[in-house]
Amino acid sequence: MRHRKAGRKLGRHSSHRLALLRNQAQELLRHGRITTTVPKAKELRRFVEPLITVAKRGDLAARRRVLRDIHDKAVVRKLFDEIAPLMAERPGGYTRVLKLAERRKGDGSPLALIELVGMGRPEPEAEEKA
Repeated sequence: MRHRKAGRKLGRHSSHRLALLRNQAQELLRHGRITTTVPKAKELRRFVEPLITVAKRGDLAARRRVLRDIHDKAVVRKLFDEIAPLMAERPGGYTRVLKLAERRKGDGSPLALIELVGMGRPEPEAEEKA
């Protein structure tokens, strides 16, 4: 029984799953948005959001903690210099998962777009009513 076993296995053993999440997190932080399957996007959200929370502290220990999972120093620099200041006022919910209408061509798996809030498409301005 899988009672109280958090997380999806994604059809991979643990080291492969960790490598997948690290690679996808790196690309998400580099580009601001990526397209993947719905279960991978939901797991990626659980992986990336704590990294952004740690990066908001901005100290050396936080940078070293993030470097454990994101091995590209340029991406870590972008996280600390650009992304974390944008998310400073936000208490959580740094990513958005949007389910796409299309499915993957090979196996028909449902696709999703995961993006950093405020980094992807521009937010619609609240129109003032006179």
